[in-house]
Amino acid sequence: MTPKERFIAALKRQKLDRPAVGCVTQSVTVDQMEAVGAFWPEAHTDAKQMAMLGAAGAKVFGFENARIPFCLTVEAEAFGCTVDLGKVDRTPMVKKHLYNAEDTPSFPADFLEKGRVKTVIEATKMLKQQYGNELPIVVGTTGPLTIAGHLVGTENLLLMMITDPETVHKFIKVAAEMEKKYLQALVAAGADVIAMSDPSASTDMLSGEMFDEFALPYTKIAWEGAEGAVKILHICGDTTILLDHMIATGADALSIEEKVNPAKAVELVAGRVALVGNMGVVRPLLQGTADECREHALEIKAAGFNVVAPGCGLAARVPKANIEAMVNAVKE
Repeated sequence: MTPKERFIAALKRQKLDRPAVGCVTQSVTVDQMEAVGAFWPEAHTDAKQMAMLGAAGAKVFGFENARIPFCLTVEAEAFGCTVDLGKVDRTPMVKKHLYNAEDTPSFPADFLEKGRVKTVIEATKMLKQQYGNELPIVVGTTGPLTIAGHLVGTENLLLMMITDPETVHKFIKVAAEMEKKYLQALVAAGADVIAMSDPSASTDMLSGEMFDEFALPYTKIAWEGAEGAVKILHICGDTTILLDHMIATGADALSIEEKVNPAKAVELVAGRVALVGNMGVVRPLLQGTADECREHALEIKAAGFNVVAPGCGLAARVPKANIEAMVNAVKE
């Protein structure tokens, strides 16, 4: 099988001799940058460099997918938020929020033709042209709740969920509308998989009931733009109690962190969607040994995950040997 055939089959829960292995969250490390000669922060705004880095995980480590972009600030910047693009080993961050509670949010009608939204679309087209037969093109996007937090401030948004929920709905709704249009453009550009990350919807911030009110309906709206692609939903933290709620969004696969026991996750999901993850990105990938990474990968593989992958975005300084140990353990 080609990497693309295996990866897509795994996400569609087809029976395979082994799981796929790759990364659907932030996937780039400094080792990859040095190997292909493309670097942050320039690659955040240059489609050619973005595409080069998107394929670097496959070239350097043997990932079975390509993946762009490398942060969760593209949509916020398209709205007009101020973003610090970071440096060679630090991802972009929103530095200034755009709205106050009383404002009426809106996104530019031509946002698909501007800024980093345009860059990601162009890089998707490049990856599809260069690697589309060999690798699945995974494009990461940001969930509506997290975008809304970028627009008005996450702490402000969480407080308003208690004091002024209608205002919260106002911001999440416009974020979902933008995300739907963005997903449509990405699928048209050649995205095989949309990996939507919504860290603000984690159990660190929301109960299951709050998720159903402030995340679930808007994720469904955004997913309407992903027709034709496989849909992965990533939420950080211990999502054990959220798994059913995440499935209800219409996702085809769930990407989860190591805080969820892999065997328990497989038991609870019971084959309803694919499972992606859940290698610890701090321990063992960043701070552990290659042997620890191998053992963790084998545990996840044995548990029955469809795709073994980092449970969240990779830190740029994750040692090459640790990622190679994860990949080799799955492929052996």
